Amino acid sequence: MKVATAQEMKQIDRKAIDMYGIPGVVLMENAGTAIVKCLEKVNGSLTGKKVIVLAGKGNNGGDGFVIARHLANHGAKVKVFLFCSQQAIAGDAKVHLAILVQMGLDIMEISGERDWDRLKIALSFADYLVDALVGTGFHGRLSATLEQAVSFMNQSGKPIYAVDIPSGVQGNDGQVTTQAVKAAYTVTFGLPKPGLLIYPGADYAGKIIVDDIGVPTNLLTSGEIKQNVITALDVLERLPKRTASCHKGDMGWAFIVAGSEGFTGAAALAAQGALRSGAGKVTLGVGESIYSIAATKLTEVMVKSLPDKVGGVLTRDSLPAIQSFLAQADVLALGPGLGRDERTLSLVTELIQSVQLPLVIDADALYAVAKDPSVLGSSQALCIVTPHPGEMAALTGLTIEEIQSNRLAVARQYAAEWKSIVILKGAATIVAFPDGEVYINTTGNVGMATGGTGDVLTGMITAFIAQGCSSHDAAIIGVYLHGLAGDLLAENSPVGMTAGDLAQAIPAAVCGIYTGKKCE
Repeated sequence: MKVATAQEMKQIDRKAIDMYGIPGVVLMENAGTAIVKCLEKVNGSLTGKKVIVLAGKGNNGGDGFVIARHLANHGAKVKVFLFCSQQAIAGDAKVHLAILVQMGLDIMEISGERDWDRLKIALSFADYLVDALVGTGFHGRLSATLEQAVSFMNQSGKPIYAVDIPSGVQGNDGQVTTQAVKAAYTVTFGLPKPGLLIYPGADYAGKIIVDDIGVPTNLLTSGEIKQNVITALDVLERLPKRTASCHKGDMGWAFIVAGSEGFTGAAALAAQGALRSGAGKVTLGVGESIYSIAATKLTEVMVKSLPDKVGGVLTRDSLPAIQSFLAQADVLALGPGLGRDERTLSLVTELIQSVQLPLVIDADALYAVAKDPSVLGSSQALCIVTPHPGEMAALTGLTIEEIQSNRLAVARQYAAEWKSIVILKGAATIVAFPDGEVYINTTGNVGMATGGTGDVLTGMITAFIAQGCSSHDAAIIGVYLHGLAGDLLAENSPVGMTAGDLAQAIPAAVCGIYTGKKCE
């Protein structure tokens, strides 16, 4: 599914009006109706229910006026609190406000202390609240008046239904400057907005419902929109297919170069991630001095001994053995537990520049790349880099705060600059392609915040490439299933989840995609 920025959604609305002749008042009517349908679906009959609509002066407020009218027609007891004068309402919103006035609905402008007292009392007796204060175009900081309104709503303890986006959440990046509405449900129009999917905004959205409000489908699926949310259907369409007669040779050969003294666990987790994701054959290349430790950890994975120095340190002396084996492999992954010895970093750089197979670069290999990220652009193969925010900071020179406050734009910028696929890990992992296309992931949970889960992801992506997926598809599949495996585990408890548990849960996650349900 496409994801539209505030500017893109504004253009879509304008095209629906100008090119297709759909009046703006009709789109507003459809938007308001969508909220009422949500209220009814969640709560049943609205007859006799007390609903407070808090409306601003823009189109979001206009949606609120439509909502108030339909709620009244459904037998609800509705009060509208308006955070501007009625004279300040213009455009399509003015049309719908006039209807409310003619109907004699209770509309109160907030202008003094007594009005705030009335709002507070009304909120205490309400069954549901509707947030129609500001929309997706909001950026920066709410006014003091709106901040107080948001505070009153959040403190009321009543279920809040947000119109398009919770007030206070920035539509394009999910940032919250001070306060934002903590919604139980957000009904968003046309397409989801990035701010609903990226944290912290995602924490305020509650359950997200997308309603097309009658916008022509071709406007919502346009290739000009470069943001997407990964869905189960996206993954199902991309998963490698197996025939009844296939054998291990048909399922690809993944080669992972990883590990050093004290860090064989990271290498083993990456190998297990690849194996559990369906690769026909997985070979883990490690230094000969740690070979016996790695081989003891793994049964089904083949472990290849590589020339090394003391401590399992791989150097350029390891290069011929690696290159020789690459003739049999379908993909190479570099990094988990590899170590940061300068000699190893030199090896990583040379492999990136010389290998023609698809490359997955993680962990210590990213540390090597950070010395000179331009090496990615000189690679003969398409690279997938999988940094967490700290690693991304080292690669880009940005602070973690700068990265986290604009994850979508940062991932997109550097995917283009490095001519690589960038997987910016974290809450709402971002997958960015060199052509500007980006995918936002929605699976995963706090239980995955533990050492080794990123190593498992590296193995998963490597396995899907080995099975014949493009690097683009493997990135999307791997990221979504990685999070889904974590979600299956979190059904019991997210606390105490380990990376090993995550690897074990991958087949159940794949099964859930194929069957359309979660499997034990």
